[in-house]
Amino acid sequence: MQSKSLKLLNLWVFVILCYSQALADVKTFTFTAIPDQDASLLNERFGKIAEYLKEKLNLNVNYLPVKSYPAAITAFKNNQVQLAWFGGLSGVKARHLVPNSRAIAQGLEDPIFKTYLIAHHSTALKTSEKFPLDIKGLSFTFGSKGSTSGRLMPEYYIREYLGDPNAVFSQVGFSGDHSQTIALVQAGSYKCGAVNYEVWDSMLKEGKINLSQVSVIWTTPTYPDYQWTIRGDVDEVYGKGTIDLVQKVFLDMKDPDLLQRFSRTSFIEAKNSDYAPIEKTAKVLDLLD
Repeated sequence: MQSKSLKLLNLWVFVILCYSQALADVKTFTFTAIPDQDASLLNERFGKIAEYLKEKLNLNVNYLPVKSYPAAITAFKNNQVQLAWFGGLSGVKARHLVPNSRAIAQGLEDPIFKTYLIAHHSTALKTSEKFPLDIKGLSFTFGSKGSTSGRLMPEYYIREYLGDPNAVFSQVGFSGDHSQTIALVQAGSYKCGAVNYEVWDSMLKEGKINLSQVSVIWTTPTYPDYQWTIRGDVDEVYGKGTIDLVQKVFLDMKDPDLLQRFSRTSFIEAKNSDYAPIEKTAKVLDLLD
């Protein structure tokens, strides 16, 4: 009887060890995103994306929220995440730091992205097709220091038309994200600001913008922006063809709810060379390490 019990115990130990090893062998695929909006909105959006990727990739998928643009790049560099939803500039920076990493997908709208310059009603500035030279001397807030639409491209045009922002504005700030930029200008804390057009349009549709307090005064020419970027060593870790599969999963995304959360019509193929204009502008402004 004792021998039979011992055999049964040994069998259970063997089963538990096998199960534990199986769990250890399951690799978690982790992704992140630049924090360009309110954290609660991002957690909801990317939580849904994690569920979608888990189902389509047959992998354990985890979304890792970060608190800043540099933190997203660092997580990608250190292999804490294998995939990231980057802006144009953050994507260029990340791919510089991780050899063979690739931009694989972008929204249909992303090759023709744009920035709005917005102003508080007290400035009396109106919408114009011409760059608003009268913003000179006012206070101005960008978004994050690492944002393409909230800093890189608007600063490029400000320098082109007016000069160094620190010399032409009475005060220069960095709000941290597009939602906060809108809130600050709407409240009059800054007289003008630069904001991602997609965030503005989305918040306006949701009734979160008071047009009697803040309005768009100028729109930049279009430029390439957001994209999914994946590390070049993913196939080695997760199996040959994983990178192509991740790309296909995004390109095949048809769920209206998921796409609406991105304010995108669909996802299309992206490649590193698409972001050459962003890299060129970043070099002009000395924003690449």
